This record gives sequence, structure tokens and C-alpha cells, in this order.
Amino acid sequence: MAAIGKIRSWGPTLVIVIGLALFAFIAEEAFRSCEATKNQQRQQVGEVLGNKINVQEFQQLVDEYQQVVKMTQGRDNLSEDEMNSIKDQVWQTYVNSIIINEECEKLGLKVTDTEMQNILREGTNSMLLQSPFVNQQTGRFDVTMLTKFLADYQQNANNPQMAEQYKAIYDYWQFLEKNLRQQTLTQKYQALLANCLISNPVSAKAAFEGRNKESDILLASLPYSSVNDKDVEVSDADLKNKYNEKKEMFKQTVETRDIKYVAFQVLASATDRAELMKTMVDASQKLESGAVASEVVRKAQSQIPYVGLPVTRQALPSDIAARVDSMAVGQTTKPFETQRDNTLNVVKLISKQQLPDSVEFRMIQVGAETPEEAQKRADSIYTAIRGGVAFDSIAKKYNQTGEKQWLTSAQYQNSTAIDADSKEYLTALTTMASGDMKNLKFSSGNVIVQVTDRRNFVDKYDVAIVKHTIDFSKNTYSDAYNKFSQYVSENKTLDDLEKNAEKFGFTVSERKDIMNSEHNVANLRATREAMKWIFDAKEGEVSPLYECGSNDNLLVVALTKIHPVGYRDLDDVKDVVKQEVLRDKKFDMLAKKLEGVKAIADAEKVGAKVDSVNQITFGAPVFVQATGASEPVLSGAVSATEKGKLSKVVKGNGGAYLFQIINQRNNEHAFDAKAQEQQLHQQALQAAGRFMQELYQKANIVDNRYLFF
Repeated sequence: MAAIGKIRSWGPTLVIVIGLALFAFIAEEAFRSCEATKNQQRQQVGEVLGNKINVQEFQQLVDEYQQVVKMTQGRDNLSEDEMNSIKDQVWQTYVNSIIINEECEKLGLKVTDTEMQNILREGTNSMLLQSPFVNQQTGRFDVTMLTKFLADYQQNANNPQMAEQYKAIYDYWQFLEKNLRQQTLTQKYQALLANCLISNPVSAKAAFEGRNKESDILLASLPYSSVNDKDVEVSDADLKNKYNEKKEMFKQTVETRDIKYVAFQVLASATDRAELMKTMVDASQKLESGAVASEVVRKAQSQIPYVGLPVTRQALPSDIAARVDSMAVGQTTKPFETQRDNTLNVVKLISKQQLPDSVEFRMIQVGAETPEEAQKRADSIYTAIRGGVAFDSIAKKYNQTGEKQWLTSAQYQNSTAIDADSKEYLTALTTMASGDMKNLKFSSGNVIVQVTDRRNFVDKYDVAIVKHTIDFSKNTYSDAYNKFSQYVSENKTLDDLEKNAEKFGFTVSERKDIMNSEHNVANLRATREAMKWIFDAKEGEVSPLYECGSNDNLLVVALTKIHPVGYRDLDDVKDVVKQEVLRDKKFDMLAKKLEGVKAIADAEKVGAKVDSVNQITFGAPVFVQATGASEPVLSGAVSATEKGKLSKVVKGNGGAYLFQIINQRNNEHAFDAKAQEQQLHQQALQAAGRFMQELYQKANIVDNRYLFF
């Protein structure tokens, strides 16, 4: 009993202990849940209408699109700018498809398999014409070619030699089919909108008359520029009232940020340039003395290797191509600078020849177990052809077609490395006369080659080029980095950055309204970390030092202003609002001058310029030479004014106006109600085409790509 009593006395303490334990357990689970949610959010590239896409899913879409571009363009690699363009296109396609699919689901619109089959059978869709399944005779997509390919794909799925090629084409088709289905769904939605827009005979008649009725006027113009801004008083109340009146003009749908930044590009020092110049002078002297061109180019570490083949101007860098025509064969230039690509250059013109740009040839490849046996067999074939045996008959004997084929300069002249056998082979083809035949011996066997035609003779140049970027040294970069680092470390605020920039030799620049969908900061590459900082920082903060560009730029950023989604502050748009207020007040001042004018001729007495303006219609704005402005309001005012009557003062974009109609006429065009209604319908469709902008604003789009790409 005593033990029980003792336990009872611990009751409150036990309750507290158990409660704390339960709280700790719940808190731990809550913490884990929050951490998991944060990790998930960190992986989200974006969100559209509540649909989230993570970085792995988005990258998969990018990879898919990238492979399609490479396949259709025959490319192995894409530049950074091209990859950025692909990422933008993928994001835009993703957003559009989510929005359209959401709208179509509400309306019950969909694309059935039967519709897709009909589209494939018709074979006229432009997207299908980009596929490998186009019948070359009809120029149309051939669904039977697709069906055969899909069957072959299944059969060759386990064939390692065929699987990779078939898989690439299959993936390409899957991409086309997916986008074709989405395109068809979008067209259905647009067609539904289009059929909601109709015209009528009344509006058609009004539109026709507005274009058909022409007026000639005498116009008196007083431009706003005739009033000095200093003579117009603008109060804060004026600005506020105008801002409220025009507030919808200042609404933004995405967050933007203003920054000030200092960017410094590290350039080669005088010492760096002098060291490089020694290398270039040495190369020039060696080439001029007759040293082996390939060795000189290699030792000078030229960006352009020497392959020893004559090439057309198109294969040469533009600065080199601009020089070779004026050079004599055997001439070597002194080192010269090309600022466009920041290089020093030396060029030796070894030869200049008139050679065919296109060569037609046929060949027989001869192989054997030993080089000697191959040579013997090739000699026999060569002799037989020389003796009159048909080329193609011997080719077929060795399981070859011997068909004629064309070689163009573009197929080889941009190669950066050509082995000895290839060089001998290409030299023979480009220098042999039509009808000539040669027995070429290579390490892998012999080739009997015969040239059958030569076309488009052009100048070709054999040039040795030493092209070297004017790079900075490690010491130069280190000195620049230390100086910039000192500047950043000693100036922790924007005021200090601006105050001391000139002392360090730097310039503070400004960029307003930067969006997180942009790929670069300050037009510099490799600035993703700076972009992430900008959209995570608070107003007034200064970033750390960033090394960016092509490892040749230093950057520091200060965030000056955040513009959230919604209406811009008056302070942000004060200059725009002020111009509106100035225009209003200037019009009032000019209108008072014109109030007492009873005839157009009298307007000149108050400083107006009087001109005649002809062929004014309601359907087109009037351009006024005196004010340099397009004035739609004048078109409307003229159409509503009687002939001979002096108008009221008209407020335009560029000035205040008075006019008098001196002549009116109708063009000799018959009214076609159906044609006019169709034209109005097309105009309505163009306006409806902006529906995506409305849907965008309601889609609650979150774009976090800047965090990952």
C-alpha cells in the first residue's frame, strides 16, 4: 500500500514526463514532415494550376527535346544559348499544355485515337512532314512507312547493332505524336472560341463606310513640344490622381527586381600581350623561312590546326579570308590583331589553285589478308579496267556497286584533323582530271578510284594559320581578383560601392525589372548563383563576389528594389505618370489659345501651323507631320464632323488640333456584306488569339527554373 501511495504521489510528475515524451515524438514527426516538404519544394522547377514539376521531370523533357533537335539538324552538340532556348521552349510548351488541357477537360474536349488515325492517313499535317516517314514521290506523310517501322522496331529490339538506331527514330516519333495530339487539342479549343465570335450586317456596313468615306481637311496644329516643361506646374496631387486614373497600366503579373552591379572583365596585361607577341613573331619568322608548316602551327598552339588541304574561303575565319586574296603565294604576314575575336594572327599562303568544288567519282575498295596481296589484286583490277573491262562489273564481282557519288568541299574542309590516308585520298580526288583513274595504296588496303565529273571551279587556298587568343596570365587574373576582392570587402553597402567605385577604377551599372526567367545577369554567362542570390536577397543587401563569364569576369550585385506581383508603386512609374500629366496640362494651355479661333486661317495668329491633310478615313490613323505623331483620335473626329464646319479642339498624342473638312467623297467600291462580315470575323479571331494571356494570369504560375538552370 505504501508503494502504491508513493506512486500516486508521483502522478503529476509522471503526467508531465509522459506529456513531454509524447510532445517530443509528435514534434519529431512534424519536423521530419516539414523537412520532407522543404526538400520536395527545393526540387520543384515550377507549378501551373497546382500541377508541380520537379527538376528530374523537367530535365527529362529537356533531354527529349534536345535529342530531337540534334537528330533533325544532324548535330552532336548545342551551344549554351541554344540550350537556353530549348529550356525556354520546353517550359512554354509545358505551361501551355497544362492550361489548355485544364480548359478542355472542363469543356469535355479531347482528341480520340480515331481522330489521330485520320490525321495520320491524311498525312498533310506540317508536323508529320518533319518525320522520317515522308514518301519522297508524293511529298506526303506515309502511314504505311510508319506501320512498317513500328513492326521492324519490335523485331529488332534485341538486336544490338540495330537497336540504338531504331530507338532514336522511335523516340523521335513518340515526341512528334505527343506534340501532334497536343496541337490538335489546342486547335479544337481555338476553333470553339472562333465559333463564338460572329459578325452582323450592321457592323459590316459601318466598317465598310468607315473605310470607304474619305475626307480632305485643313488642319491647325499646336504641338505639345511648343510648351516648355518648366512652364507647367505639376503637383503631387496631380500625379496621384493621374496614377489612380491609369492604374491598370501599371499592373504586373510577375515579380521583378532592380539591381545595381559592378562587373569587371579581366583582360590581358601589356606583359601578357608582349609574351604572346614573342610567340607570334617566332612563328611568323619560321613560316617565312620555310619551316614545316604543321610543326610551326602545332608548337604555337594555334586554335586552327594545319591539315594541308586546299579549302574555299568559306572554311577560313572571316578575318583570314579577308586577307588571302591580296596575298602572294609563299607570303607570310606579320602578326596582326583581330579585335572581333580578341586574337593575334599569322598567316602563310602556301598555294592558291582553281579546283572543283564538286567532284563525281566511283571507287572499288580492295582488301586482302596481307598488304602485298591487296596490292597485287588492286594492280590486276586497275589493269583490267584500263584494258576496257566495265568498272561496275568488276565492282559487282567484289560485292560492291561501283555507283557514282559526289564529293563537295563542304563535306571535308571544316575537319580539324585529317589523317595521312584521308589527305592522300582527298588530294587525289580534287586534283585528278575527269576520266582519270588511280590505284591508291593505304594502310588498310587499296582503293581504285575514278573521277567521272568535275564542277564549279573555285579558288582554293592552302594556308597555315596561327591564331591565338590574347589571354591573360594567372598573375594578371590574381592581381585583378585581389583588387576587386578588396573593393567588395571594404564596401559592404550600396552607398559605399557607388562612392568608392571610381577610386578603384570600376563603374556601377543599373538594371531594372530583372525577371527570374532570365538566363544571365549583366549579360554575363555562368551567373546562375548571382541570379539565385538576387531572388533570395532583401532590398539594400550586397552580394558576395562572383567569378563568372568564361572565367574572365568578376561581379558584385546590390538589390535596390523588389516589385511584387500587382500594381507598381507611384514612385516606380512617376516619370511615366508625369508625362501624362504634362500632356494634359499642355493641352489645356494650348486649347485656351485655340478657343477664340473662328476660322482655320486665324489659327496661325496664335502660333499654329496649318496644313492640308488628304484621304482621311475612319479605319486608319492620321499621321501629322507638324507634331510627328500618329493621331487615331483625328480619324474619329473627322468622321463625326460635317463638311465645312470648324471642329472643336481635339486632344491628340502629339498636340492640340483644329480642323475643317473641305472635301468628302466615297470610293467607288461596292459593298459586299458577306466579305465584310468575314473580314470582321477574322479581326475578332485575332483578338481572341490573345486568350492565352488571360489564362496565364489565372494559372498561378510559379517559375523556379533559375534555381536549377
